[in-house]
Amino acid sequence: MPTVAVTRYVTPLREGGSLPGVVEGDDLGTYVCKFRGAGQGAKVLVAEVIASGLATRLGLRTPRLVVLELDAELARYEADEEVQDLLVASVGTNLGIDFLPGSFGVDGQVSAADDEGARVLWLDAFTANVDRSWRNPNLLLWHGDLWVIDHGASLYFHHGWRSGVGDPAKFAAQPWDESGHVFETCTDRARELDSEIAAALGPDVFADVLAEVPDLWLEPVPGAETPDALRAAYVEFLLARLGTRQWLPGGAR
Repeated sequence: MPTVAVTRYVTPLREGGSLPGVVEGDDLGTYVCKFRGAGQGAKVLVAEVIASGLATRLGLRTPRLVVLELDAELARYEADEEVQDLLVASVGTNLGIDFLPGSFGVDGQVSAADDEGARVLWLDAFTANVDRSWRNPNLLLWHGDLWVIDHGASLYFHHGWRSGVGDPAKFAAQPWDESGHVFETCTDRARELDSEIAAALGPDVFADVLAEVPDLWLEPVPGAETPDALRAAYVEFLLARLGTRQWLPGGAR
């Protein structure tokens, strides 16, 4: 991912507990910044990069990602103490998501053309994303097109790596519940497209996606003390998941 220096903190987006913010960069772009110092830390950023990379490879639209370099000086000009603390805790590299001006969030259940909804549902099942319900769709409409956003709640397994990388087979066999998903009605179509969608993924694709994750966000765990070792662990988990079908929307049949 390209690296962009943050030149101005514009405003917080007070959604959930992570407090992302809108910032401007030295490339004259505007980004939604997800801070490394917020919530569950760098693992959320890693999940964003991986799930967004997979979404792109499945033909879904998701905003461009960059690495945002945050200087400590920015915190000095922020009056809100909560935001100031967040900026101080996040000095260095953070995740930037291209801001789509004039886009608006999807409200409630939606229909999607050309099997788009089925692909979103399949992706969320594969990555175990629990955060795309009809109450919180995490979808944008921009110039008439559907864009998928906010994948930090995917790949929950890495939050259990404090004592070491776990068993990929456990994640591979973990079912996923589509009830309440914004595209729940696309369950049957997602199953029909399963072979076609899965064919777009594989070890090389997973390795390419993991290569986009900055080393600094891949925090060492017992048994995987280097960024490359952690990348290999993620690839192993994704491959194991791809090799099973218990997680498909509608359950194993």
